[in-house]
Amino acid sequence: MLHILDLSGQHVKSFPGHSASVLDISVDITGDFIATASIDGQVIVHSLSGTETPSFNLKRPVRTVALEPNFAKSSTRSLVSGGMAGNLILHEKGWLGYKETVLHSGEGPIWQVRWRDNLIAWANDLGVKIYDTQSLSRITFIDRPADSPRADLFKCTLHWQDESTLLIGWADHIKVARIRARSRKTSSAPNLPSLLVEITAVFQLDCMISGIVPHPLFQSPPASSRQPADSLKKTNGNDSIRSTASKPPALTAFLVLAYTPPDTSLLSGNEATSDRAEQARKQAERPELRIVSRAGEELAADALGITNYERWNCNDYVLVDVEAGPVKAAGPGSAEERYYIVLSPKDLVVVKPRDWRDHVSWLVERQRYEEALEEIERRKDEADASGEKDAVDAAQIGQRYVEHLIGEGDFSKAARLCPKVCGQDTKRWEDWIFVFAQKHQLQAIIPYIPTESPTLGPLVYEIVLTHFLAHDRQALLQTIRTWPKGIYDIAAVIVAVQSELDRAPSSSSLKTTGPDTVILMECLAELYTLNRQPGKALPYFLRLRRPNVFDLIRENNLFTDVQDQALLLVEFDQELREKRKRDGEEVDTDPVGAITLLVDHIHSIPIGRVVQQLQARPAYLYLYLDALFHKDPHLTSIYADIQVKLYAEYSPRRLIDFLRASNYYSLEEAYRVCDGRDLVPEMVFLLGRMGNNKKALNLIIERLGDVNRAIDFAKEQHDDDLWEDLLRYSETRPPFIRGLLENVGAEIDPIRLIRRIKNGLEIPGLKGALIKILHDFNLQVSLLEGCQTIMDGDCADLVFKLHKNQTSGFFLSAKTPCPICAKPISQPAHGLALLFLCRHVVHAHCVDHGDELPHLPDPTLVGMGIGGQPGLSGKIAFTAILRAKITQGCPVCHQRSEGERTR
Repeated sequence: MLHILDLSGQHVKSFPGHSASVLDISVDITGDFIATASIDGQVIVHSLSGTETPSFNLKRPVRTVALEPNFAKSSTRSLVSGGMAGNLILHEKGWLGYKETVLHSGEGPIWQVRWRDNLIAWANDLGVKIYDTQSLSRITFIDRPADSPRADLFKCTLHWQDESTLLIGWADHIKVARIRARSRKTSSAPNLPSLLVEITAVFQLDCMISGIVPHPLFQSPPASSRQPADSLKKTNGNDSIRSTASKPPALTAFLVLAYTPPDTSLLSGNEATSDRAEQARKQAERPELRIVSRAGEELAADALGITNYERWNCNDYVLVDVEAGPVKAAGPGSAEERYYIVLSPKDLVVVKPRDWRDHVSWLVERQRYEEALEEIERRKDEADASGEKDAVDAAQIGQRYVEHLIGEGDFSKAARLCPKVCGQDTKRWEDWIFVFAQKHQLQAIIPYIPTESPTLGPLVYEIVLTHFLAHDRQALLQTIRTWPKGIYDIAAVIVAVQSELDRAPSSSSLKTTGPDTVILMECLAELYTLNRQPGKALPYFLRLRRPNVFDLIRENNLFTDVQDQALLLVEFDQELREKRKRDGEEVDTDPVGAITLLVDHIHSIPIGRVVQQLQARPAYLYLYLDALFHKDPHLTSIYADIQVKLYAEYSPRRLIDFLRASNYYSLEEAYRVCDGRDLVPEMVFLLGRMGNNKKALNLIIERLGDVNRAIDFAKEQHDDDLWEDLLRYSETRPPFIRGLLENVGAEIDPIRLIRRIKNGLEIPGLKGALIKILHDFNLQVSLLEGCQTIMDGDCADLVFKLHKNQTSGFFLSAKTPCPICAKPISQPAHGLALLFLCRHVVHAHCVDHGDELPHLPDPTLVGMGIGGQPGLSGKIAFTAILRAKITQGCPVCHQRSEGERTR
């Protein structure tokens, strides 16, 4: 039975046909036709795609068969076979069927035949011969190696490496035959074949050769630690025993299926021994695949795990090569990926050259994980580009490497490797973090823990924060600031940090003396901010004296939260101002930021509560009440008496402005405060408001001696008695007389003052004062005359304009509306319409008491002398009657003067 399998071992097709064992198989280059040779003497050609199945019965066991290389496309469909009959027969298809041609006979059984291009090579008991189908002649004979064992025990293996190179493996010898064209110049005989054969290499191995094929080698990256790239791997499922290369490989080599005979008597020819121990069948050793260089040097060897290998001999094994398409080589250049098939009576082993994956596996077996990962990284792009799905699992190797490093105690290196090993696998990350935590080496892996892509479970991050809380609180603060919110339970971390802060010795005081306490409060402030609880973070920011407190309050509308911390806010803001002053920065003179904040949000921060807190610091209370007063004087009405004291204490110059602007303070209390601090101008003002003008004037004269102030005070009070007191007081004081003379006006008659001057009293500057009085009087007269002239001119212009407007005509039609009722003047038809000099025309019934006005006389009756006088005199008389009845004049102008709207 012939079975067809693919390279993965899957069954493709089966062909029956032979009644005994199949000894040889030949496939054409297209892979469509397969020829088999069997002990039953049959040679059968099977077609995978067609129904043609030619067969040949040679009557004797057939050992070998070879199809014409281009059998599928050839018209002759030739094949050659040979066997125990000793004949090499060429079968060619003709018009009447296949014809047989004996190419060779008479030299013993034909052990193997191989056909390449136009050359047929075969082996018999004497040696190897090559036949040229083009010239129909045998071109060479290659003798069998001397002292070779029997040919039936150790078969001859032939393999065409290319069209001109034949590999011969017989017993323990390898020969390489090179076929080339014979030079015509060197040809001495005319009947010599056109081709000649040269033996380019002959060497002997320490084993028997069950098969030989060429094996291409490629340069590997020079590294002393690398596994040989040219060793082989088997995929038959059995374990294999490997050996390593002893020297760097050459560029070309042979792959040899090596068999070590267990019975040396077969090699020495001493087969008819009488020793029963020698006659007993001995167990064979494992066959090996060896890579042998062109110089005969062994480069690598792998022992094959063949089933029942101890029962098989050299002729039971077959080695063939299969090309399976182009792949990337390990070194520069590329080649066809080659597969090798090893057959035994019980096994079919697929062999292919080792690649970088095998090298990685080799490194992993020797716990050289770092080199394995480097090789995977280097080959990653290459594997992705080729679309290979059987790439090495780098994560699994990394897992083993991390386990190895942890076992060795190298936690830092293991932690550095975790990002590559875990990648996006959250479970793997968490497992390794827990391992580090159990080993008390969490600090090593913390820098590599991802916070996004991937994001791990909250428990992992909480474990890290708890570790920092116990061992490195500065790192805890930095981690809270840098980690994204939402990846851990902030509330749980707040509870843990608060518990630590409560145990701190200085946590209850307003002054944060301990560095650990400061860090813990900073952590809590940051955590509350992240948890959207800025109100709870505010006290910590205040105690920490953070400049962003005011921004935090405004941005988060925390005004109700600072109702009871007004003093802390003002003190903190004042400290910031003082610090900026010490640092040389310019500080504005406006109220401090805290005061402004308290004043701007009195609806959320009650004034009474702030005043109560600031009473212990009168300076801050003064600033607060002063800012409130400037915003709205009514806001501080109940604190006016306190403000008087505060102004007198902290800003006496501004007290007079406050006394003038406010009406809510007690005059007696304010006078008592000013009297206690000897604030004379303020006392004068208060006495004036209290009505004690004489005492106020006396203070100005006695304490201030300021005549101008005395005059201004007298002018403000509008009191003649006060002027009389001032004049009486000034009679004996020349400076006051001069001042009065220089400031006389409507309030005081200069003659009245001059008459009070005593004779002989010397007044400095009297002449200049009198000249000024005269000059001012002349100027006043001139101003009055000028004003009178202007007024007369304006009156004349206005009278002329009034006369012109009242006597000029204007357009009026029957459809002109009445400004009072908005109806046309012509309605009703015979109604009375009134025309005023202001050019307003209204219905008679639209004026006040219009119903009482007389009706217009009928012109017909008037002409007859009934109902009125005819002519102009009658009209004037009727107009006079109407004017007497209308007392308010034009009703339109009257309504406008009253602020009413007309139509």
